[in-house]
Amino acid sequence: MTQPIRPLFKRPIGDDTAYFIPMAAFLLLTYAAAHWPSFFVLGYIIKTIVAGWLLIVLRSHYTKINWNYAWFGVIVGVVGIFQWVGMEKVLLHFWPHYWRPSVEVVDPFTQTSSPILLWTFIAVRLAGPVLVVPFMEEYFWRDFLWRMVIAPNDFKLAGIGEWDWKAFTIVTLAFASVHIQWITAIVWGAMIAWLLIRTKSLGPCIIAHAVTNLLLGVYVLYTHDWAFW
Repeated sequence: MTQPIRPLFKRPIGDDTAYFIPMAAFLLLTYAAAHWPSFFVLGYIIKTIVAGWLLIVLRSHYTKINWNYAWFGVIVGVVGIFQWVGMEKVLLHFWPHYWRPSVEVVDPFTQTSSPILLWTFIAVRLAGPVLVVPFMEEYFWRDFLWRMVIAPNDFKLAGIGEWDWKAFTIVTLAFASVHIQWITAIVWGAMIAWLLIRTKSLGPCIIAHAVTNLLLGVYVLYTHDWAFW
């Protein structure tokens, strides 16, 4: 007789916990890689796989995505790459020492001895920010946290993209706090928040996030400006 598949979690978990777990795992492994640069390449592969797996396992807890205004997300995503790279270049030119977290820039071509590990990293480093990170971050920041700020007793009582100045401010600043280019991230996060409010849909936000990340990856591989990775 076939044995039943055991559930991942022995006890049922709440929806709020399900939103939190992938982000927590991703940030924990990011923290480890920042403190042990030799772990950066392998760590990114691991955290991307873990976060993606958790998103799939916990998918029943998440808001059903509406893909209306997908074209709007593509436009905002393209604008986002010019905003992100352009703003960083301007800031570094006119304010070269503005405070940012101290993180060692890792060039995978010089710090990875195994060709298999190198190209696995590059493949995951391109696919992860397009297929995993946009879902993970938009679910957490602009679905769960946004609505939690509005309705702290039960975040589901707040609508997707419901306008609230506290949600706009807190989520945008919180989003920026986990990015090295924090000033640039504030502007980008505000732009995505505007997209959320405008469309009342997570779909365009996920698409915009994926498009900006994809184009940023192409930019990094073309220019070898590893500080953006």
